[in-house]
Amino acid sequence: MQTDMDPTGAYLVYAVGIPLVLLLIVFEATLCALRGWRYYTRSDTLGSLGLLIGNIVVNGAIKASALGFYLYLYQYRIIDLHTLLPVWAIWVLSFVAIDFTFYWYHRMSHRVRFLWAVHMNHHCSEQMNFVVAFRQAWLGPVTKLPFFAVLPLLGFDPTITLVAGVAATLWGVIGHTKIIARLWAPLEWLLNTPSHHRVHHGSNPEYIDKNYGNLFIVWDRIFGTFAQECVEVRYGLRKNLKTSNPFAITISDWVALWRQMRGAQSWSEALGYFFGPPDWQPERFREEPTEKAVPQLV
Repeated sequence: MQTDMDPTGAYLVYAVGIPLVLLLIVFEATLCALRGWRYYTRSDTLGSLGLLIGNIVVNGAIKASALGFYLYLYQYRIIDLHTLLPVWAIWVLSFVAIDFTFYWYHRMSHRVRFLWAVHMNHHCSEQMNFVVAFRQAWLGPVTKLPFFAVLPLLGFDPTITLVAGVAATLWGVIGHTKIIARLWAPLEWLLNTPSHHRVHHGSNPEYIDKNYGNLFIVWDRIFGTFAQECVEVRYGLRKNLKTSNPFAITISDWVALWRQMRGAQSWSEALGYFFGPPDWQPERFREEPTEKAVPQLV
């Protein structure tokens, strides 16, 4: 099947982007050392790199199969974008479509327990720095597949979305820092800036489940999940793991989920734990109201 771009274009983006990201890390770490800011710790950095290595291994193992799967679906596309739009417009639309899809994948990863068991790996750091962006779940490449499978069916060339997706991912690294306060106001309204992404990593009650976008923040504004950075962010989980071991991090919530499902009294309870929100509880565990409602007199 004919496509517009060799998928090795993604590696060219990596070849340019990775040295830039490494320079950012060196700059941030040096600045923190000079200013005495404890934004980096040895154990947290090693934990992030351990999670990154596992993610790379899984991603490398399934990358070719995933691309082949998307190319297969592309044969059955319901829209032929290349006959309707110029190439530059397809690229722009690809960035928008990728980010829109990512928004819903990311939102579901916070609101569906088994997806959260994967995604929480990225949120368990109590630090915020560029290296935290590398704290990627080992099973993340697998859970993304069903969500992004819709794009080739809608007519998005997988070789273009592959390259655009890599570029968008590199932008996501920029959000993981405390050394950038706020950007120019129009950019803060449109893009997922460091200020917005710090909110997403916060465990403060007002910041929980906010700011899901990767490249754009407009989806959060449209769908009611946007929060402005207004108080100091507490990073990490509501109940932190207190470990930087990447294997322990990866299995921690799966173990907790298994114990809950094993203690379920019915299949519906077990499914509730698996598919429900991370804080879901059976009715029998939910707190009863302390007072009965007083009937309204008319």
